[in-house]
Amino acid sequence: MTSQESTRTRSTAMTKVAILGTGIMGAAMARNVLKDGLALTVWNRTRSRAEPLAADGATVAGSPAEAVEGADVIVTMLNDGDTVLSAMTEAAAGLRPGQVWAQMSTVGVASLRLLADFASEQGLTFVDAPVQGTRQPAEQGTLVVLAAGPSAARAAVEPVFGSVGGKTMWLGEDGAQGNGTRLKLAAVGFGISMTSILAESLALAKGLGIDPALFGEVVGGGPMASPYLQAKLKAILGEDFETSFAVRNAEKDTRLIHEAAESGNVRVDMNDAAGERFRRALAQGHGDEDMAATYYASFPG
Repeated sequence: MTSQESTRTRSTAMTKVAILGTGIMGAAMARNVLKDGLALTVWNRTRSRAEPLAADGATVAGSPAEAVEGADVIVTMLNDGDTVLSAMTEAAAGLRPGQVWAQMSTVGVASLRLLADFASEQGLTFVDAPVQGTRQPAEQGTLVVLAAGPSAARAAVEPVFGSVGGKTMWLGEDGAQGNGTRLKLAAVGFGISMTSILAESLALAKGLGIDPALFGEVVGGGPMASPYLQAKLKAILGEDFETSFAVRNAEKDTRLIHEAAESGNVRVDMNDAAGERFRRALAQGHGDEDMAATYYASFPG
């Protein structure tokens, strides 16, 4: 065993992790944490979504306070800022000063300040660390972690970030400033807008009486092609909307992006148009399907 491997083994063995939120992303992240040998306790508001992780070696907690008690690193992977703050408030009885809180949900800039204030009140070391990527990268442990927080916290979170991500970008010392969240909003906005534009192009082809599959032949292999485009193209053409990133979550993120853009005096026309499409898809009943189901927003009913 090399000295680097020995150091990693020791740090892994000493790291106790709590993950609050075991939806699509949180459950996949939890499994990768367990594969790397970290001690893990998980909690989810709907307990049945956390219980399958017991078979992988996780301890399933009955409350947030129970989950965080004794943890070195607390990870929140929940839907929005209000949900994160609610869970951490419930966890207060199990918190202790000095714990590191890696806030990995997409919560927006305004909510981040409230969460950082809560961390300060509780004596927690706050790391703003949203992730870029959807279901498949989460399952593969290849997410990009966009982190901002004090250098003193990096040794504690490195085993966790190394388990869930293929790359960590450190974007500053002050987690409360939210550089991770700010970059995440820009990156997720790109994916959301690109998905919406692709869906609209395929819908336009169909509406004009052209086989939408021909669109793929036009762009495939050319400079506009990408693995992401091919994946969403396949989903829409095959009408396979197994959730990687749900319509309702994408719609939520368009609102967070709009709010952040307003604070920076920036117009985000593509994002706002995508938000309108997602709201139509929600009204049509596609909220829990993959965001590629924004395709249906081009058609009435």
